[in-house]
Amino acid sequence: MITREQIATVLDHPVHDARGDKIGDARHVFFDDVTGEPEWVSVRTGLFGTSESFVPIHDAALVEDHLEVPYAKDQIKDAPNVDIDAGGHLSEQEEQRLYQYYGIDWDAAWQDAHSGTGQATGTTGVPGTTDDAMTRSEEEMHVGVERREAGRARLRKYVVTEEQQYTVPVRHEEVRVEREPITDTNRDRAMTGPDITEAEHDVTLYEEQPVVETRAVPKERVRLTTEEVTEEETVTGQVRKERIETEGTDEHGDQRRSH
Repeated sequence: MITREQIATVLDHPVHDARGDKIGDARHVFFDDVTGEPEWVSVRTGLFGTSESFVPIHDAALVEDHLEVPYAKDQIKDAPNVDIDAGGHLSEQEEQRLYQYYGIDWDAAWQDAHSGTGQATGTTGVPGTTDDAMTRSEEEMHVGVERREAGRARLRKYVVTEEQQYTVPVRHEEVRVEREPITDTNRDRAMTGPDITEAEHDVTLYEEQPVVETRAVPKERVRLTTEEVTEEETVTGQVRKERIETEGTDEHGDQRRSH
């Protein structure tokens, strides 16, 4: 059970459920009107702490910098809303509703806490803020960057066929008839053989023709690399700020007087 001396450590500190999950922050502690012992703690829950749920503090324990209560987070968030009067007082009827919700025997708890007093009871809250100051808060915008996939690049090799023209010299043989008159020098070769006969003599002609062949020749190597380029982008967001204005006094705190 939390003692009165530990209240300052409880207020505005985290409250965890039976599984160790954070529920919210302790906002108020309510004391029994008769015994003066802590009975309830209200926990700020919901988005931005806009809701408060009541939790019995009798079986709670202070662990390091947070309060642990033996109830589930969902159960606490679904606790019934109760009315508190202007003095921060929880009536006996509202307290009984909460006891019933958490499955606590109201009669047994009442007898245990108030035996011999014979007085009706309720609880009075002590807020987490113990002075008269009002806290003004502002939202701050924090801008970061996240890395995500922007696209993919791929190397693909394919074959194209193109025509090329080259001019090359080619040679060929042609027949040319040479006539040699009979002279004393060649007369002997000319007179060999029969005088009159038929004869044939073949000459083989040669020519050159262009021949085309292809072979693969490495020309270059291509690879993909990445580089980081830094650019500046402007982002716009909305932040909320609290403003505090006074009524009945000027901005310096002096009381305004009507004339």
